[in-house]
Amino acid sequence: PTGAQWISGYLAPLATELGERVRYDARVVGVSRLGRDRLVDAGRGDQPFTVHVQPSDGEEYRLQARAVIDASGTWSLPNPAGADGLPALGERAAAELLSYRIPDFRDREGFEGKHTVVIGSGHSAVTAVLALARMARRDPDTTVTWALRRATAGNAFGGREADELPARGALGIKAKEFVDAGLVSLVTGFRVERVTTDGDRPVLVAEDGRTLTGDRVVVLTGFRPDLSFLSELRLELDPTLQAPVRIAAEVDPNVHSCGSVAATGAADLAQPEPDFYLVGAKSYGRAPTFLALTGYEQVRSVVAELAGDHEAARRVELVLPDTGVCGGAGLFDASGASLGGACCAPPAQVLQIGRAPATV
Repeated sequence: PTGAQWISGYLAPLATELGERVRYDARVVGVSRLGRDRLVDAGRGDQPFTVHVQPSDGEEYRLQARAVIDASGTWSLPNPAGADGLPALGERAAAELLSYRIPDFRDREGFEGKHTVVIGSGHSAVTAVLALARMARRDPDTTVTWALRRATAGNAFGGREADELPARGALGIKAKEFVDAGLVSLVTGFRVERVTTDGDRPVLVAEDGRTLTGDRVVVLTGFRPDLSFLSELRLELDPTLQAPVRIAAEVDPNVHSCGSVAATGAADLAQPEPDFYLVGAKSYGRAPTFLALTGYEQVRSVVAELAGDHEAARRVELVLPDTGVCGGAGLFDASGASLGGACCAPPAQVLQIGRAPATV
């Protein structure tokens, strides 16, 4: 569903049903244990959680809770344009000239007749590229550049016809059509080192010295979890993905193969801090493969566990669709189309072990 459909068909009716239990314009600024900081062991598990809340129009207050489910997602913390995971030099100063979310393309005046640079290779970037390419098809003065860090387009087009989610596969099919038709200029191996300005136009400077100047620059390089308000909790997170360790191996794009991941539940999401769970997109950390269906299954399992129905919590009630993308992320600097690894590994080779050859 679209965002609007999700609100009208699910979120708004749910909020109406919950009534005053929903607190709007309230930001959680900290979670801890009552009278216990992160260091204290004694009686820790017997104390309720304390949730510090900052409303937009009042003083900070504190709630107590038996359990905490953090489903805050990653939307609040987009990745920067800088190729090393930090804001590029000058990026903070030029931030007002950059967009970090998919723009509202109904505002055509902001894009028609202009040059827009899109940075990123995920579904958000592809969605933006498609919208801009359709504008370019109607208006030849509208130009689109799609900048990728990797040396090859690789998986940027997704699984296409092999994707078991047809709508997701269609994104890659159409994106490749637009690139092949010349409506989108694809630039690979572009790793942003610096952002400067030319008047009111941002200029992207790559590590190899190449530059891209756009009237608009849209940075869609993914998201990362905000863990700052969880600093007093004891969490066991994967050092690469910043995701719960029990699911990290399933979703790590560096090693993930064949585009399929297993559904995860309470046992996979449990933390050293009893009755605290990260669910939803935040449970995937920096991995880009989260689906809403995954979150629904996680929440079903976690709530069953908290309610004491351990059998239901252990049960897996979801099989996720294959993306059709085989072999994980591949080699970051590789320029070939076939990168090997996982289910796309090279054919078996004959190795000499002892006197007789063995095929492995």
